[in-house]
Amino acid sequence: MPASPSTARAINDRLALRLLQEEGPLTAGQLKQLTGLSRPTVADLVDRLTASGLITVVGEAGEQRRGPNARLYGIVADRAHLAALDVRTEGVSVVVTDLVGRVLAEASVPIVGETGTGPVVEQAVALVERAAKEAGVAGAPSAERARAWGRLHTVGIGAPGLIDPATGELRDSSGLPEWHRRLVAALQGRFPEARVSVDNEANLAALAEQRDGAARDRDTFVLLWLSHGTGAAVVLDGALRRGASGGTGEIGFLPVPGTAGLPSATDCDGGFHSLAGSAAIVQLAGEHGLTTADAAEQPAAAGVVREAARTAAAAATATSSATSSATTSVTTSATTTTTARGEDAGRFLDALADRLAVGVASVVAVLDPGCVVLGGEVGQAGGEELARRVAERVRRMTPLGTEVRPSTLGGGAVLRGALLTARDRAQEELFAPPER
Repeated sequence: MPASPSTARAINDRLALRLLQEEGPLTAGQLKQLTGLSRPTVADLVDRLTASGLITVVGEAGEQRRGPNARLYGIVADRAHLAALDVRTEGVSVVVTDLVGRVLAEASVPIVGETGTGPVVEQAVALVERAAKEAGVAGAPSAERARAWGRLHTVGIGAPGLIDPATGELRDSSGLPEWHRRLVAALQGRFPEARVSVDNEANLAALAEQRDGAARDRDTFVLLWLSHGTGAAVVLDGALRRGASGGTGEIGFLPVPGTAGLPSATDCDGGFHSLAGSAAIVQLAGEHGLTTADAAEQPAAAGVVREAARTAAAAATATSSATSSATTSVTTSATTTTTARGEDAGRFLDALADRLAVGVASVVAVLDPGCVVLGGEVGQAGGEELARRVAERVRRMTPLGTEVRPSTLGGGAVLRGALLTARDRAQEELFAPPER
């Protein structure tokens, strides 16, 4: 049955808005070409979307073209401000953007361990307020600056832990600080008109990697989150899977060989986390004579893994060069030193890959995703050197073909995923066709 005129208009409007979002400003002629709609239909939807305040003329296409056909239409970006937060145990980061993703303000604040719950919540909320104020001052006319800064339409939050699928709230967990749960309610209270939502950090990272990162060509994959802690996100047939209790991907609790005991319902020590968490990786590096290259880098494991991957790659290049060409004694000595360091780094990466492969092979045996992304700061730091080693081990452990890729977004994927989610939710509401 053909769509009614109102339904057809709504479909056409959504299509045009999505194209303007993804492609940037377009002329009516370009919209006609991309949508396949007739010229009168495009003219009608342009008039309708302009009248509703969703799009506006932002310029002209080409210096030689003038008149109505050259007008470039773009989304009214400042119709809504969005905020995204990455909430970690050790700090909070926030970014505020307009509706098309242009960054208006960024800020972060470290959280000291002994700070009480109330002060930490206030500190984090104040951070968001300052970023929102900066964004409003930068983008609003001077007459509106005093009142425009607080207008956040949607706030997306990424945090570790379980999200209750029934309520969408962060569940209580003995392994996470109380202020994580309190922050969501505090932000909603401070920004009562905003839509505030929270999601698991690994889930948001997976959405970002699929949209903009290492999994852009995959509709089925698993992201193994490697940061201070461990986690996983499962995307099957293009859909993020959360599980009956919101716990899909809590791989830190996976019982594995090589630990001192078993995990419990309230503590993942003894599970995969004990092998692949940042503290465990740093300890493993120390056992191989490696130390953290940059003490300021967080998590510490990212620094030592990055340095090991760089050293191993340099050693392989030096060895290859020495083998393929005649070298002097000085060059041979330098090559020998580089090779020795590379061997230490390689042994560490091999040992780490042994650990990671246990978790990856377990996931592969159950889900057969075809692709696993080593995410988070540690996965990105290991790069192809670590991913290649993990893939080799997984091939020996399972008959199921699995590609292992390093993250391209690293720890920034959480903030990116929170922002993409906030933008999608805002657009879903704002791009709804006007009632007629």
